[in-house]
Amino acid sequence: MSGPHVPPGYRTQSDDTSIAAEQLQIAAWRRLTPTERVGKMWELSAWVRGIAEAEVRRRHPDAPEREVQLRVASRRFGRDLMVRAFGWDPDVHGY
Repeated sequence: MSGPHVPPGYRTQSDDTSIAAEQLQIAAWRRLTPTERVGKMWELSAWVRGIAEAEVRRRHPDAPEREVQLRVASRRFGRDLMVRAFGWDPDVHGY
């Protein structure tokens, strides 16, 4: 059994992933229903947020939870929105 045709010059999305491994990954994503795909993306998003929160807590171990959340949010949202919505200026308080 052979895998899908790989066009000449094809490169994987990541330099440390083989074409065969990437093809398996893509095939696995294709087997998921749209609802399952969205669920996986929510899981990944929560994982990334957790990493960002851990980094903020490492840099600011005494920061209260609200400050941690504001610092994490300021990495995702522009300065203007952070100032208008939360009164948090990342240029003053940091990320």
